[in-house]
Amino acid sequence: MASDLRPSKSEPIHPLWMRITHWLNALAVLVLVTSGWRIYDASPLFGFEIPTALTLGGWLGGALQWHFAAMWLLVFNGLVYLGMNLGSGRLQAKFFPLSPRGIWNDAMAALRGHLSHADPRRYNQVQRLAYLFVMLDLVAIVLSGLVLWKSVQLAPLRDLLGGYETARRIHFFAMSALVAFVALHLVMVALVPRTLLSMLSRRAGEAA
Repeated sequence: MASDLRPSKSEPIHPLWMRITHWLNALAVLVLVTSGWRIYDASPLFGFEIPTALTLGGWLGGALQWHFAAMWLLVFNGLVYLGMNLGSGRLQAKFFPLSPRGIWNDAMAALRGHLSHADPRRYNQVQRLAYLFVMLDLVAIVLSGLVLWKSVQLAPLRDLLGGYETARRIHFFAMSALVAFVALHLVMVALVPRTLLSMLSRRAGEAA
C-alpha cells in the first residue's frame, strides 16, 4: 500500500495548483515581511531598527495598507494550498512518514554532501520537517497578527496568546523564523537549481 503513495515518473514534479499557490505565497510573504519591518520600526520591541531601504510602505500608514492587503492574500491562498494538499492526499504522501531517526540521518547526510537529489518528486525528511514547520509558523503569524489587528474584538484569542504584548513577540519571532526559512530555502535553491525550474513549469528541471 505504501508504494501507492509514491509519485509516478509520468506525473508532473509539482501540479499547477501547487506552483501557483507557491508563488502567490512567496509574493505575500515578501510584502508582509518588508511592510512588517516598517511597522516594527514605528514601535520597536528591541534595541534595534530595520534599515528603511529594506522596508515597504514609506511610512506607517502606507506600510499598514500593504500589510493588510498581503495578509488577505496569504490567508486565502494558504487556505487553498492547505485544502488542496489535504483533499488530494498530497500532504500525507509528501510529508509523511517522519521520524527523529530519519530526520537525523538525512541531516547528517546533507552536512556530508551525501544526500541524494535524484528524484525531485520526493522530499527527504529534513525537507518534510522544514515545510511542516513553516506551515505551523504561518498559522502562528496569522493568529498573532489577528490579535494585533483586532485586539478588542478577538479578546479570547488575545488572552489565549498571553495578551497583546506577548502576541507582538510571538508575531515578531514567528516572522523571524519565516525569514530564516526563506534564507535557507534560497541557499538550497542555489545549490540545486532544478528545484527552481520545477516550480516554473510542469516538467522543467527533471533531467537537469
